[in-house]
Amino acid sequence: MRQRMNVYFPPELLKQIADLADRKKLSRSAVVEAAVASFLSPDGADRREAAFARRLDRLSRQVQRLERNVGIGIETLALFIRFWLTITPPLPADAQAAAQLKGRQRYEGFVEALGQRLQKGQSLLNEIPEDIESHAPPDADIRETESSVQPSRSRDR
Repeated sequence: MRQRMNVYFPPELLKQIADLADRKKLSRSAVVEAAVASFLSPDGADRREAAFARRLDRLSRQVQRLERNVGIGIETLALFIRFWLTITPPLPADAQAAAQLKGRQRYEGFVEALGQRLQKGQSLLNEIPEDIESHAPPDADIRETESSVQPSRSRDR
């Protein structure tokens, strides 16, 4: 013989129970009974642990991707700044206004090109392979860039 029990659920959970009962063509009480039985079964803890492990694994992979993407962004910015500082000579005072105007124009063009690139779904991250096998130390690229820039800089003087 079954005994009656009154249970109160939040409206969102009650709606999910009702939707599941309608899809499975079962009564709401049958859905709740099955859920409680599953929760209390001896292997229920194992299933919950496996579900948590899957979620944690998925979150861990997402965090690793985010860390990778942020790292690439930081390295890209740092390399550009180092390159820019290395090759940009100081301007004379009389050329400052023209340089600022040209800088604003270039920035607007940059923002426009960036917007078009993002709109098309293009990304620097898509162009960088995930499994780069590096045989050179990380600073080797910077040294190569600096050495390739130095001769041109000396020609400008």
